[in-house]
Amino acid sequence: MTLRVDWRASCSLVGAVVKWLAVTLVFPLGVAVYYGEGAATFLATIAIAVGVGAGLERLDDDPDLGAREGFLMVALTWLAVSVVGALPYVIAGNGTVAGPVNALFESMSGFTTTGATVMGNIGFEEHSRALMMWRQQTQWLGGMGIVVLAVAILPELSVGGAQLMEAEAPGPGIQKLTPRIAETARALWKAYLGITVLEMTLLFGLHVAGVAPEMTLYQSVAHGFTTMATGGFSPAARSIEFFSAAVQWLIVPFMVAAGTNFALFWHAMNGEFEAFGEDSEFRFFVGVLGAFTAITAGLLFAGTFAETPAIGPIAGNLEASVRHAAFQVVSLVTTTGYASMDFTTWGGAAKYVLFVALFVGGSAGSTGGAIKVVRWLVILKSLKRELFTTVHPEAIRPVRLGGRALDERAVRGIYAFTLLYFVAFFVAAFVVYVDATRVGLELVSLDAMSATAATLGNIGPGFGIVGPMESYLPFPRTTKLLMVFLMWIGRLEVLPVLVLLTPTYWRS
Repeated sequence: MTLRVDWRASCSLVGAVVKWLAVTLVFPLGVAVYYGEGAATFLATIAIAVGVGAGLERLDDDPDLGAREGFLMVALTWLAVSVVGALPYVIAGNGTVAGPVNALFESMSGFTTTGATVMGNIGFEEHSRALMMWRQQTQWLGGMGIVVLAVAILPELSVGGAQLMEAEAPGPGIQKLTPRIAETARALWKAYLGITVLEMTLLFGLHVAGVAPEMTLYQSVAHGFTTMATGGFSPAARSIEFFSAAVQWLIVPFMVAAGTNFALFWHAMNGEFEAFGEDSEFRFFVGVLGAFTAITAGLLFAGTFAETPAIGPIAGNLEASVRHAAFQVVSLVTTTGYASMDFTTWGGAAKYVLFVALFVGGSAGSTGGAIKVVRWLVILKSLKRELFTTVHPEAIRPVRLGGRALDERAVRGIYAFTLLYFVAFFVAAFVVYVDATRVGLELVSLDAMSATAATLGNIGPGFGIVGPMESYLPFPRTTKLLMVFLMWIGRLEVLPVLVLLTPTYWRS
């Protein structure tokens, strides 16, 4: 059989990314040195990353990247960095993440910004601050995209960078902001870095002001990393519930920013603030958040949930109702996965709203996962057109987005992706349920479906045994490996990975 894919070229570029991933390990190494804990863990990981990366680079001295090689390189890059990212957990050898499967689960959850964890509540007390900071940092690196970062800094990826970013970027496509794709990648990362630093500064400012004594410099940096990545990891076992109401209110607008197309922030940095109001996807995104928040806040204010003693009474408390509703809706729609309280204690109606939120997603070009707001907007517009053409069969009415008529192939592609997403969801949920039954793990249907939606959509928490204050630790290894696969394909929007499994990709 003659392969039509130059796998050596793809693996060579994967090696370049893995080698340079070692540079990012310098930060947690510095944290380890500062606190006097676990420096050897990161020195060993750096050595392995450099060695393996350099070895893979030697497979092809002058890699030529075509479309097929681009798909392979992007898919393998995310798998490779997750394997390397798991090494500190294994080498440290502490807690529930010391095993290879659990370590890979935690690392893949980090880089794909899923936020699902197998640490459990006691795991947060067993690990060094350096290891926990690496866990936070993996989400920040994966948020804007490993390959987007590589295109921005590695000259060898500047040629073919557009198709690599297209294969990796969340959403139907990535907007070219500058004449050179490497400059576009750098512009996106500058906006990402700037907003991250702003959030870290404001969070620490609350600590300095005495409003949030628990939000130390360490916690401010840790949560800045995972908010803007829509990741949801927190060094605190009970997530953002551990912090004051002021912290919760401050994080909400940054989660909204993380779920917004970062191209809009680039326009804003160039003085084009009107871009937000003119963008139909952003208006729809804000409208969805507002509607879901209003409905949920009304349900909480009316008292349709079980009281949580640690939070105090919420029914009849307007501020608490709006705060928790806004926080959880924004967190799940943007796929951040933070929790301001255990929302599994809420009533059925409120949980139903949150379950629907698992499938909405952030904007195209954001760090959010799931199906994406822009796809739902196009689907609604096309359904509206179908209703119109049913009454007026001779009418020619294109689907418009932002004043532009969309190509019909793009509309069909959005329907195909959405259908494929739900097929993957239902099949995987069935497998999760059956596999849990095999090992005697009691699951209800909502648990299995929410766990599947949360991993495929890179969201993190679900309901039941995978609620925001629980973990994925009880699942058998086979289910965890399936969820690793779901997180992988979910971050790359299914097709770039699944296409590798077809004979046509390799031969025709």
